[in-house]
Amino acid sequence: MSDAGTIAVTVKFFASYREEVGEEAVDVRLGRGETVADLLETLRIRLPRWRAYGHAPMVARNLEYVATTEELCDGDEIALFPPVSGG
Repeated sequence: MSDAGTIAVTVKFFASYREEVGEEAVDVRLGRGETVADLLETLRIRLPRWRAYGHAPMVARNLEYVATTEELCDGDEIALFPPVSGG
């Protein structure tokens, strides 16, 4: 449970992100009103191995894809996927 000034979210890593970070999921505390972009920056600081991969992930919040401007809420589950490329 979060205190009045913070929220807690769970971040799940998929595909090459999971392999590179070395963890399936992490719990992160953020300030109220922070966005997906703020979360990604927090992960870059907290997880040094994420720095190389965290620049353009596909992000799902509670099973729906969202933009990095999306504001996060307490208890959100965030899934991060590498960008899909094809040819």
